[in-house]
Amino acid sequence: MTETVVITGANRGIGLAFAQQYAEAGARVLAACRHPEQARELNRLAAKTRGRVSVHPLDVTNPVQIQALAGILSDTPVDILINNAGSYGPASAFGNTDVAGWMETLHINTVAPLKIMEALVDPVAAGNRRLMINLSSKMGSMGDNGSGGSYIYRSTKAALNAVVVSAARDLKARGITVVAQHPGWVRTDMGGPNGEIDTTRSVTAMRGIFEHLSLADSGRFIDIDGSDIPW
Repeated sequence: MTETVVITGANRGIGLAFAQQYAEAGARVLAACRHPEQARELNRLAAKTRGRVSVHPLDVTNPVQIQALAGILSDTPVDILINNAGSYGPASAFGNTDVAGWMETLHINTVAPLKIMEALVDPVAAGNRRLMINLSSKMGSMGDNGSGGSYIYRSTKAALNAVVVSAARDLKARGITVVAQHPGWVRTDMGGPNGEIDTTRSVTAMRGIFEHLSLADSGRFIDIDGSDIPW
């Protein structure tokens, strides 16, 4: 049976790699990004797959666009929702924190994933896999923080992890599995050129993890090797 996968931030990096790999696997992919008209690689992928990949406008901080995407999916079961869109935000060394930038990053990294899960809960509940994947980061782990700094990014990802745990509890009765997934340190615009792995390896590893997720995994914070990350 053909899977339906929704991916936010699908125009580049990890999101684009997800779209490519799921399309190659035969899935129907709804790829959302802020500026579809500028997403050249994603549009080429959509053209090549002859409709199996569709591109949709979505600024994850825009409630009108979130509801528009939900409207498109109102009668479509969704197997996997991947909340991939995110932002590192401005530099945030102690004593020099950009409060406005912090609030904007919090909206993108924490508030938006929850609002998208809320908007798409019925299509996901109607799917076969019933997976809600939220890309977090090991930098959101307080147990793993040995270097300090990065206040904005760390705090917004830690807050996302709290959202994931609450959503996992709230959606268990509907059979929906909600997890926070660390993609590894990936060579992307956000991760920088010194990342340990490329997007292909990251996404291949994550897809392997997703294949084995069940409701018993809901609420986990998962490393790229499938192990648990300390909160």
